[in-house]
Amino acid sequence: MHYQGGCHCGAVRYNVEVDLSSPITCNCSYCGKRGSVLAFTPAENFALEAGADSLTEYRFNTNTIEHLFCSVCGMESFARGAMPDGTKMAAVNVRCLDGVDVAALSIHEVDGRSR
Repeated sequence: MHYQGGCHCGAVRYNVEVDLSSPITCNCSYCGKRGSVLAFTPAENFALEAGADSLTEYRFNTNTIEHLFCSVCGMESFARGAMPDGTKMAAVNVRCLDGVDVAALSIHEVDGRSR
């Protein structure tokens, strides 16, 4: 399905084609504190429409995921990275997609803390 999303203040906006049939939460040191619900899509399905100049990047652990925050409101509405096979992906914070009822989704928990 096609969605629009962005940060809290609206400086960062994007369009994304993403399947919300199996979003995840993760209990790793980062995700456990942030509380995002994530859905993944190939990079070509994600288009940043506004706010590239407002993004601040954070990387940790293996430094392979670009956690991108709005420098105005601090919201991480999406991240960029790659699958183990090298396929470039976007991870969208489902809570930042316009009109999506997160409570109605079947969310899967991932044990990132043990990896």
